[in-house]
Amino acid sequence: MRITIIAGARPNFMKIAPLIHAINRSREKGSSLSYRLVHTGQHYDKNLSDTFFKDLNIPNPDVNLGVGSGSQAVQTANVMIKFEEEMINHPCDYVLVVGDVNSTLACAVVAKKLHTKVIHVEAGLRSFDLDMPEEINRMVTDALADIYFTTTPEAGYNLITTGAKNDQIYFVGNTMIDSLIANQSKFVKPAAFNELNLQQKNYLVMTLHRPSNVDEMDKLARIINLIDSKFTDKKIIFPVHPRTRQVLEKLNLSTQNIHLTEPLRYPEFMYLVKESFAVITDSGGIQEETTYLGVPCLTLRNNTERPETVSVGTNMLLAFDEELISATIDQLQAGNWKTGKVPVFWDGKASERIVEVLEKLA
Repeated sequence: MRITIIAGARPNFMKIAPLIHAINRSREKGSSLSYRLVHTGQHYDKNLSDTFFKDLNIPNPDVNLGVGSGSQAVQTANVMIKFEEEMINHPCDYVLVVGDVNSTLACAVVAKKLHTKVIHVEAGLRSFDLDMPEEINRMVTDALADIYFTTTPEAGYNLITTGAKNDQIYFVGNTMIDSLIANQSKFVKPAAFNELNLQQKNYLVMTLHRPSNVDEMDKLARIINLIDSKFTDKKIIFPVHPRTRQVLEKLNLSTQNIHLTEPLRYPEFMYLVKESFAVITDSGGIQEETTYLGVPCLTLRNNTERPETVSVGTNMLLAFDEELISATIDQLQAGNWKTGKVPVFWDGKASERIVEVLEKLA
């Protein structure tokens, strides 16, 4: 079985790395599975993509399509144009996409129009919010996919309600947690840890990149100022996404407790998260990682496609309500945070389960 594996943005690399390792282990035992790794180049910043191949011990991609930045339509169209050429030159049996970025949708569409079957890893997640570009990507990809690998039973239910059949859905767990478990021993202090004299469990990590939070300058300024004012005795480390930095540079805010850094390598960022007092984010994957690590997570969104991180884990959703955010931060600092659990099958073996299924399909 020939599989083309797609990665385009930072979260994709953590999701494909354990899968590549599992396929390689299977091949060493005589498996007929083979893969071609395609990097679309959706994330082109070195710290957002290139370092992941070394840090996660995965081979360099067979090709980098180099699509770079652009609007949703421009970026998606460029991936489709370049991936169509890639598919024509290198046909395969299955195209495997992960997550919900523009590359996921674009490559799924191209594959199906070239009569190639699509596998979606992390299928069935839903926020039920069509204002989120990722939700549209998830829905379209799931409408086209032939095989679904899910992180939770709820995701499978979402797929069934939209027409998927039971024999297409495989509940395997979370490959991002596979990466976290496999790489915990490699987590390393970033330079900022000592430069800022951070103390374990006495600082916060913050990430913001959702259009709903960063595209409106006034809203982003209010978020930054509120959080800066609420944590007077703890430093807040803010690795800044390129998208967010562009807006912050225009705002030119002065903060006392928030410290900006460049995007960090995966082992450095995860060290910060693991040892932090809490995380403030609007990311999807970080909700999962903090749940596994037992770190309190304040998610600045109205909804989440990962509800298990709220119902089971350590995550709490906070819509943009300054009084609610302020009160929740008070609750956190008073030590009144919930004790979470790790969801079923978030055990580091999701990729092994996926390969077992692929072997049967082959």
